[in-house]
Amino acid sequence: MERQESEAVWRMWVDTERRIVSFHEEPGSQLLEFRSRELFQACIDHYTARQYRYQ
Repeated sequence: MERQESEAVWRMWVDTERRIVSFHEEPGSQLLEFRSRELFQACIDHYTARQYRYQ
């Protein structure tokens, strides 16, 4: 079965030393990509619980 729409991808960049999560490319941060909105949200919840800052 051919898929007509491209699969959604959610991205975030995480800097564990500075405890920052970015939703845009950030030098020195690790890129995380998700193809599941639920997993993306769970990851956000994970970093929020650990008091990471968002930018």
